[in-house]
Amino acid sequence: MGKPDNPADPFKKALAEATKALAGDRELQVGYSVDPPGVSNQAMRLPQITRRMTREEVLLARGTADAYALRHRFHDDATHRRYAPRGETASALFEAMETARCEAIGARAMPGTAGNIEAKIAEEARRLGYAEITDPERAPLAAAAGYLVRQMATGRPLPKGADNVLGLWRDHLERAAGTSLEDLGASLDDQRAFARLARQVIEHLGYGEQLGEDPDADEAEPEEAEPEADEQPEEAGDEGDDQSDRGESDQGADDAASDARPDPAEMQAMVDADPDADLGDEVEIEDTEAAPPPAPHSDADPEYKVYTTRHDEEIRAEDLADTLELERLRGYLDQQLEPLRGAVSRLANRLQRRLQAKQNRAWEFDLEEGTLDAGRLARVVANPMTPLSFKVERDTDFRDTVVTLLIDNSGSMRGRPISIAAICADVMARTLERCQVKVEILGFTTRAWKGGQARETWLADGRPPRPGRLNDLRHIVYKSADAPWRRARISLGLMMKEGLLKENIDGEALEWAHRRLRGRTEARRILMVISDGAPVDDSTLSVNPANFLEKHLRDVIAMIERRSPVELIAIGIGHDVTRYYSRAVTITDVEQLAGAMTEQLAALFDNDPARGARGEHGRRRRG
Repeated sequence: MGKPDNPADPFKKALAEATKALAGDRELQVGYSVDPPGVSNQAMRLPQITRRMTREEVLLARGTADAYALRHRFHDDATHRRYAPRGETASALFEAMETARCEAIGARAMPGTAGNIEAKIAEEARRLGYAEITDPERAPLAAAAGYLVRQMATGRPLPKGADNVLGLWRDHLERAAGTSLEDLGASLDDQRAFARLARQVIEHLGYGEQLGEDPDADEAEPEEAEPEADEQPEEAGDEGDDQSDRGESDQGADDAASDARPDPAEMQAMVDADPDADLGDEVEIEDTEAAPPPAPHSDADPEYKVYTTRHDEEIRAEDLADTLELERLRGYLDQQLEPLRGAVSRLANRLQRRLQAKQNRAWEFDLEEGTLDAGRLARVVANPMTPLSFKVERDTDFRDTVVTLLIDNSGSMRGRPISIAAICADVMARTLERCQVKVEILGFTTRAWKGGQARETWLADGRPPRPGRLNDLRHIVYKSADAPWRRARISLGLMMKEGLLKENIDGEALEWAHRRLRGRTEARRILMVISDGAPVDDSTLSVNPANFLEKHLRDVIAMIERRSPVELIAIGIGHDVTRYYSRAVTITDVEQLAGAMTEQLAALFDNDPARGARGEHGRRRRG
């Protein structure tokens, strides 16, 4: 029997089988990709392992696989949603503590698993630069809380970097929430009990106002909502979601009435189209034949569904933080990237010289009409019979241009990638502005992890199948095309804000940026996308086909590349974007971003598709 073509294949197969066994799910699909690791539905994506099978690659793949498998085995989504807080900081704390709980259960029982997960934590801490942080304000509190839970539950030391982050917050955590964590060991195996403990810790840390209503408050009042005489109360599981239980019970109570009602997604679309519509009488809505159907959510794919757009937002960066915070974040960005500024500036200056060379004025001489050529008047003075000479400025190939930089603000960009993307956008905007090229800088993410208010609405409506996009979009304008760079400079610091970067729904963000460009009057419009992965939103992908977001992204790209005057280019950071975009480049190291942006833009200007023969406009050269 011959050797396998790829020496890593036997290891990858063995790891996939071990992961399924640890997760307790033989149907789990395990794959490997250069895209950021993640889990959706019954599919798990692990870091790629090359033919070299370096020790670092193997440990990272094992640690990621063990962490995801333990989460798959010991975590219940319904219980998590029931107790999850509503506020941003509280949600991050709750999520980090739950992840630590699942991993700690496995680490206590299996020392080998503990070592694998610690290797993953060490790699994450190295990538995010945790070891270099000295100011607690720059260290993520949620990560520190998760590290504390993990250390208290397992008794094992933390890897380098992680121990630094915990050290910066340990005194505060133990002083504010130490008494709450005393019962940690007893509640570790019970997700409901641990969720209550986590909410108590969050309250003691000062984020009680972000918890929302107590999910157990209604258990003390079981007679609050009595069922109708002809209805049988549905038995709810211990870990069920109260809202969804009520929605499913109401939905199944009367089949005939249910058939006469419009689908909840259709009702939500009517609300989005007409916020003043009266939904109190569902029969009236059905009988209103004059109501126009809602407009499609996507120009590229009319079948693309969005459950609700009520909670989406397009917002300026300065509206997400006050001036003092933006100044602090901008200062942090400048300090972090000072060593790169020289190299980036040199590349920007090279781009500026190439653009200005195309803009230099050129003249045609010895013409019979045009502007009088004063430099040749001496010939007329010397010989009055010599005819006057005229000149005309030659047309340049450089056209009125606007460039949009669309930057992925997803969680996987956290750390060095988003920092370098921000500083490169800053320098490119300044450079192109000097060359009379307008620049717009946009970012895209979501308002919440795990679906936000859109998912809450869906749960309250009884969880209709195939709801479409199920999260709240956040589209950020860091710099509009008409704003000068000096005014927008401070806004780019917002990308360093803790908790800003969440999920990424690339297709809708790309359509949004494209619509803004289509509204511009410039003769040439360029859209550059900077991303580090395929579109991922756990809430959406958990209740839709696995390729739902990726298909929409491909449809949007095809629409722009085939039918739009906008020129589209993409740069993938550690992610092969050439499988999506026809004009794209992939870089393996974020340090290459400045060079890639410079070369891509320069190549576009060097190959202007509108360049052609320059007419003489009736001018004639002297014979």
